[in-house]
Amino acid sequence: MSELNAIFAAQKAAFDQMPNPDWAYRKANLKKLGDAIAKHEGEFQKTISEDFGNRAFEETTIAEMLVIQGGIHHAIKHTPKWMRTRKAPTALHYKPGSNKVVPQPLGVIGIMAPWNYPLQLTVMPLIGALGAGNRAMVKPSEFTPKFSDLLKEILGEIFTDQEVHVAVGGVEVAQEFSSLPFDHLVFTGSTQVGRLVAQAAAPNLTPVTLELGGKSPTIIDAEADMNIAIPRIAHGKLLNAGQTCVAPDYVLMPAAKIDAFSKAIIEQAEKFFPTFAGNPDYTSIIADRHYARLQSLLEDAENKGATIRTAGDDDKQQLAKERRVPLTVVTNTTPDMKIMQEEIFGPLLPVVPSETLDEALDYVQQRERPLALYWFGKDKAKENRVLNESISGGVSINDVAWHVIQEDIPFGGVGPSGMGAYHGEDGFRSFSHMKGVFTQSRFSQGKQLHPPYGPKTAKMLGMMKKII
Repeated sequence: MSELNAIFAAQKAAFDQMPNPDWAYRKANLKKLGDAIAKHEGEFQKTISEDFGNRAFEETTIAEMLVIQGGIHHAIKHTPKWMRTRKAPTALHYKPGSNKVVPQPLGVIGIMAPWNYPLQLTVMPLIGALGAGNRAMVKPSEFTPKFSDLLKEILGEIFTDQEVHVAVGGVEVAQEFSSLPFDHLVFTGSTQVGRLVAQAAAPNLTPVTLELGGKSPTIIDAEADMNIAIPRIAHGKLLNAGQTCVAPDYVLMPAAKIDAFSKAIIEQAEKFFPTFAGNPDYTSIIADRHYARLQSLLEDAENKGATIRTAGDDDKQQLAKERRVPLTVVTNTTPDMKIMQEEIFGPLLPVVPSETLDEALDYVQQRERPLALYWFGKDKAKENRVLNESISGGVSINDVAWHVIQEDIPFGGVGPSGMGAYHGEDGFRSFSHMKGVFTQSRFSQGKQLHPPYGPKTAKMLGMMKKII
């Protein structure tokens, strides 16, 4: 038996010994998780930056630490309510019986996390799993080895392997991990790998939550306030150097405004980052092959007639050495360009002319459903049309990505951008079995429906039909 199989079996056995832990146990787990992460914030900042080549400590605090602490605080505040048995309505023709819903832990939850926000995207589903009363096994990305080793060390200090286990390693470990018969499996990453994870889980009928990605559009209305839109889009695109599953992938806007927009967002990027090379505030691309992929997208677009505008005037060799890519705006795009076909996952921003809202919505709806959609404008009627006539995992209005960190709404994809959701109560529900229970009354007349059938049966059925 492999180590992963042995740990899974041990967690399953431990769960069977305590299949529905009380709130005191769950709260203690959540609290020590939060305390440990807060205590080791500096170490997480350092190791994540080292894995990337450079990432500002502040970005790790903003995009990972604060999100996690908010999620733990929310879970501790609300989980006792979510755990309660809920009364459910009972149709008149089934009374005096009664219905209720009993939340129940699933068992052992598997969590496969990506490299772009390695701490947040490991711990946020873990919060939901522990709050729902489960055990968990975690597989961080092989692209962040220093972080993964640190996470294994820290979680190993506060949890036993029968409670939470961190499995480190490469593709082979990930393949074995995804084939374990978990009671629920969470994967965050690319759509391509998500398909493989779903296939690995299928023989076990393991339910999966897939948080994937896709080309998240930003629609800018002709009447939008550009003084609001430009800094917010620039920040959303440049956070983590665009290596964010909900980063704005491309912009749809009227053709007459594209040139001014391109110049203004380049200027905004240069205000954020007066230099890109050597700037401790700006994040490096995670690995050489990812850097090469972004350069290939630009080369392909330029060869097919695109106009390329790049922020800053840094030395190209130094940028390449540090794997830094400045904000690069790509205009005169065409559908045959790879940059318009693949999720970019970097600080490249194509702009597509779109004269009307009808045209923009048609463009979005003709393509695979994205993880996020952004709309900038003032007209409520148009805003409502965007919400009602487009399908995406989530939406932020007049800003970028803020919907992702709200604990009171679900976070998840749709179609090729994912399935299932978590955060807040949606995480609790995803990692629980909401067991329906019907309690029959001693005064039930259900015996009238027992065979042999006759006039009494017909009379009972007639009465039930009248009150349905």
